[in-house]
Amino acid sequence: MQNAAENSHTKPIICYVTDGNMLGGRDRAESVLGKIRIAVAAGVDWVQIREKDLNARALLALVREAVRAAAEIGGGASVIVNDRLDVALTAGAAGVHLGGESISAFDVVSWCRAGNAPVDFQIGVSCHSLEQAHDTERAGATYVFFGPIFDTPSKRPFGPPQGISRLAEVCKTAKIPVIAIGGINKDNAGDCLRAGAAGIAAIRMFQAATEPRDLANAIERLRQIR
Repeated sequence: MQNAAENSHTKPIICYVTDGNMLGGRDRAESVLGKIRIAVAAGVDWVQIREKDLNARALLALVREAVRAAAEIGGGASVIVNDRLDVALTAGAAGVHLGGESISAFDVVSWCRAGNAPVDFQIGVSCHSLEQAHDTERAGATYVFFGPIFDTPSKRPFGPPQGISRLAEVCKTAKIPVIAIGGINKDNAGDCLRAGAAGIAAIRMFQAATEPRDLANAIERLRQIR
């Protein structure tokens, strides 16, 4: 795995995190899929499906459609599922993302690496401190979400904003990719990447987009940041 210094010379990871509750509409799954299609067409690298209140059957159907859409559109976007390892594997997703109430990263990594998941299956963890990030790395996870970097309503339950300086501290010592999350937008994403983050993840930045071309231009500008 690359450290922060090496990550700064590679293409940043751009991740759209879904939140169907923010979209409204009668058909939540179709609303989420519409945003996923726009994000994938615009060139995101990852889509993390974070639909915590969907039941397993509905979530599986959504993830299967997202995996299919990503393959049809092309570009190599990976679909990652929040928390539900069973759904991720059944739907053929590229990985699972673990939160504070999920199964421990150590247990998930141990089970997956025992031949129960593809060798390139991604296992990420949300972290809110330097210590958590280091524990996640020792557990064998493949990447870290660190935040919230800036103030944002969806991340207020996880404490005050970490800020750019704390992000830089984590990136400096981590040997796995650190993805910045929390209040990220097109105006401050560059600060995160210059601090050493391997990429950025956001909800509103992508769900507010209605035109793939405009979003693609914003993503391309992020890819030029050094």
